[in-house]
Amino acid sequence: MIPWLDRYSLSFPPLEHALEEPNGLLAVGGDLSPERLLAAYRHGCFPWFEDGQEILWWAPNPRTVVIPQQLHLPKSLKKVLRRGVFTVTFDQAFNAVIEGCAGPRNYTDQTWITDEMQQAYCQLHLLGHAHSVEVWQDGQLVGGLYGLAIGKVFYGESMFSRRNDASKVGFATLVSKLTQWGFELIDCQMHTEHLARFGAIAIDRADFAARLQRLCPAATNADWVA
Repeated sequence: MIPWLDRYSLSFPPLEHALEEPNGLLAVGGDLSPERLLAAYRHGCFPWFEDGQEILWWAPNPRTVVIPQQLHLPKSLKKVLRRGVFTVTFDQAFNAVIEGCAGPRNYTDQTWITDEMQQAYCQLHLLGHAHSVEVWQDGQLVGGLYGLAIGKVFYGESMFSRRNDASKVGFATLVSKLTQWGFELIDCQMHTEHLARFGAIAIDRADFAARLQRLCPAATNADWVA
């Protein structure tokens, strides 16, 4: 049986208590306050639910991650980066990026980035925990991504693209910066072929949790507004 979170406590069940089917479902309930969200990410779980559902917390096994120093860039993307087709910025249009990520997709008319989720992550951005990557072309926002930075871990949440390769350029630029800033782990949550092309790997949930214990308290020299 899935436990309900205590509204007066920020603690989560041990990750090993998550269900095997559906993979990683750990808990239900709680809220999306900044304090609970930060506690969740440090613990190794994240919220993922649809409009009208209770808040669901997940910790899938295995966990898909990218090691920044081991990023793989496809040859075609290297050419796009050399051509300078896009301009990339950080934390210049967080609200617009999360709205873009929540927008319609060609394969579904549903989104897990509900209005409630958008408000929660915009609040985390104002507090300095959530960050955006914007990809521009001819002055127009054509792609981007957002996530959380805690210690030496970047937790990727979602990305969108309105031009071919826009989100890929944004991700590659972000990883380059994270490497310079001393980040050691990018949480991608679940496997996709898109991420696999960048060298994403699957690690055991226990291994992931152990890395968080080491990396989340660590300091970095990140300067998101530079």
